[in-house]
Amino acid sequence: MLGEAKNITVSESCGRWYASIQTERAVEAPVPSSTRDVGIDLGIARLATLSDGSHVAPLDSYRKHETRLRRYQRAMSRKVKFSHNWHKAKRRVQALHARIGHARRDYLHKATTTISQNHAMVCIEDLQVRNMSKSSKGSAETPGRNVRAKSGLNKAILDQGWFEFRRQLEYKLNWAGGRLVVVPPHYTSLTCPACDYVSARNRTSQAKFKCLQCGYENHADVVGALNVLARGYRVIACGEEGAGSGQKTRTKPSSVKQEPTEAAMREADHA
Repeated sequence: MLGEAKNITVSESCGRWYASIQTERAVEAPVPSSTRDVGIDLGIARLATLSDGSHVAPLDSYRKHETRLRRYQRAMSRKVKFSHNWHKAKRRVQALHARIGHARRDYLHKATTTISQNHAMVCIEDLQVRNMSKSSKGSAETPGRNVRAKSGLNKAILDQGWFEFRRQLEYKLNWAGGRLVVVPPHYTSLTCPACDYVSARNRTSQAKFKCLQCGYENHADVVGALNVLARGYRVIACGEEGAGSGQKTRTKPSSVKQEPTEAAMREADHA
C-alpha cells in the first residue's frame, strides 16, 4: 500500500516523457518465525558448530582446486608477459579463482539462510580474521618460525570465509527480525561450560574436551559454542565486555581465537 507522495520527477528520454514518484510508507518490523537461540563456534575442521550439537561441514573450495590452480599459474608464468598466450593463461587463472569464490559464497548463503530462518538470536565470536591470517615470515633480521605451517593455516582460515559468514548472518537476521550478538572469542574452547574452570589442559586434542575440575566431557567445538551462547546472554543482560565469568587467568585476554597448541600444552604441564 502506497503512502504519501514525497517527490515527483519528470524526465525526457528519446522523445518520451517519464514520471517517477517517490513515496513514504510505514513498514511493520519483521517478527522472527522461531524463538530459539544458538551460539556458533567457527573453525577449520568444522566450518560452524552450533550449541545444539549440530555442525556445518567445511566446503574447502580453495583446497579442492589448489592443485589445478597451481598448475595454471605455473603455465602462466612460463608465457611471455602480455603476449596473446599469456592473456589466455591469465583468463584461465581468473576463471578458476572466480569459480572458487562463487562456490564458497553459494555454500555460505545456504548455511546462513538455514541458520537465520531457524533462530531468533545467534551469538558468534568477534574473530579478527585479518590478524589471525597474517604472515609469520618476518624479516631478514628477525625471521619467523614455523612459516610453512602458519602459511597453511592462513590458507585454511581464509578458505572458510568467516567474515563473509558473519556478514551474511547479520543482514539475514535483520531481514527476519532476528538478532546477531558478537562476543569476545578468548578461551571459549578452553572454558568448562559446567563449572567455568579455564585451563589449556581441558582440551586434550582438537576434538576432545574434558574438564579437569568437574569431569565434564563433550566435543571441544560444541563446548566453544555453548560458551559463546552463554557470553551472548551476558552481553545482552549487562553489556559484558572482555573476559567471561569464571576463573581469572594470569594472562591478558587475547583478541583472537584460542586453540590448544603443542606449546600451550607444554606450558600447562609445567605450570
